[in-house]
Amino acid sequence: MTSRAKSNRHLTIVIKLGTSSIVSESTHQPLLAILSSIVETVVNLRKDGHRVVLVSSGAIGVGMRRMGVKERGKTLAGVQALAAIGQGRLIALWDQLFAHLDQPIAQVLLTRGEVSDRTRYLNACNTLAELLSMGVVPIVNENDTVSVSEIKFGDNDSLSAITAAMIHADYLFLMTDVDCLYTANPRKDSEAKPVFVVADVAQIRQSVSVSSLGSALGTGGMETKLIAAELASGAGVTTVITNSKSPSNIGAIINYNLKHAPDSPALTAASTSSSSSNLTSNSTSTTTTTILVPATQDPRPPHTIFLPKPSPLADRKWWILHGLHSAGTLLIDSGAHRALSRRESGGRLLPAGVVGVRGTFASQQAVRVVVRRRRGEGGGERRDLPTPGEYTPDLTFTPTAASALPSAIALQHRIAELAPSNPANPGSPLPAGPAGEKDKEEKEEEWEEVEVGKGLSNYNSWEIDKVKGLKSSQIESILGYADSEHVAGNITLRVLA
Repeated sequence: MTSRAKSNRHLTIVIKLGTSSIVSESTHQPLLAILSSIVETVVNLRKDGHRVVLVSSGAIGVGMRRMGVKERGKTLAGVQALAAIGQGRLIALWDQLFAHLDQPIAQVLLTRGEVSDRTRYLNACNTLAELLSMGVVPIVNENDTVSVSEIKFGDNDSLSAITAAMIHADYLFLMTDVDCLYTANPRKDSEAKPVFVVADVAQIRQSVSVSSLGSALGTGGMETKLIAAELASGAGVTTVITNSKSPSNIGAIINYNLKHAPDSPALTAASTSSSSSNLTSNSTSTTTTTILVPATQDPRPPHTIFLPKPSPLADRKWWILHGLHSAGTLLIDSGAHRALSRRESGGRLLPAGVVGVRGTFASQQAVRVVVRRRRGEGGGERRDLPTPGEYTPDLTFTPTAASALPSAIALQHRIAELAPSNPANPGSPLPAGPAGEKDKEEKEEEWEEVEVGKGLSNYNSWEIDKVKGLKSSQIESILGYADSEHVAGNITLRVLA
């Protein structure tokens, strides 16, 4: 029996290495000891029957070493040029190291464009799956040479989470320069405590500090790792933060968690309190967050594990929510949000629930879905009124004395009812000028906008703007045609904290 206990299940594992784990920040020389240890760990995992993908940063750092420069460069073209110089040398280095252990590798370069196009996304998924079935270790990196600032992943933490979702990985390992997630920076705060198990990333943010901005060469930090963990857990992937200086711990961490499943008695709940100050009222509020801690006496390799969501999103829904680049925004009222939250809605949005359109987009492009509601309303049952100053007629209002009047006059009465009242002359609109503007600003402060999901538009932005707030039966008379009674479909909602 070897030190690497054989599991009864062959796992798919993604290991992400940041730039600071690959090259020295000061000399930009490759950290051969860490890289060699990673290679040996990957090969050992392969011998145990697991499938492994590496997500490797470092192309820019290697390019800086080759050109003898000390700074990344201030222009996008300069950074892309360094990446082009370094990427070939980086993959050659990986190939040389893996060749010593007879392990074939493959280079896979991705951009946001590949992920946001459904056909290319599926092609990338199929290529990765085929490479893994051939016994190859894919080495994934962002294609910095052709990416532009608007479509970059931003950091390879997010890229690793997207890769893990693409191949339906069991584990995502985020290798960093600390042993695990702490409540504060352990180098600066002696009171910092380790966090062993996280069941809810949104909740744990209330109890940990994510002020780390990453290394001088890298773009990540602890916040980007929490974002990656949130993305991966939503796809059903178990995510782990551990120290890149001890890659051999990966096998031990897997075996430990296979033996002590997070839903077993090996974990108990503990509470930690964090205080946050209210700068306006000088008051202090305390938030209690539940953190799971191991109750077992078995030696636990240092790491933080993020549990996968019990009901992960289906592949297509996850892709729409996290893979697609949003071309615009649909602003909806809280009534429409409640309707979309019901299973029977099928993720389809009627024009009556749309109160605003932002951006320019075409039919079938992805759009953000943002709910506009009164502050503190949350999931209440009250439907939003139109935005103060934007008097969208709603002819389905409760009948009043005005409803007996001719329609044009009734509409004027309805607009007057919704308009901000003038205290000096009740029933008349506010006059223009500082007083009216101040009152309008105060009313605007009563509202908030919260992004709740993403979907695919059935019409372009101009068309949706024309039919917003209207009934579906009016679409054809307004636009001259009606492809669908819904203005957007395939809407996937986020789980709000």
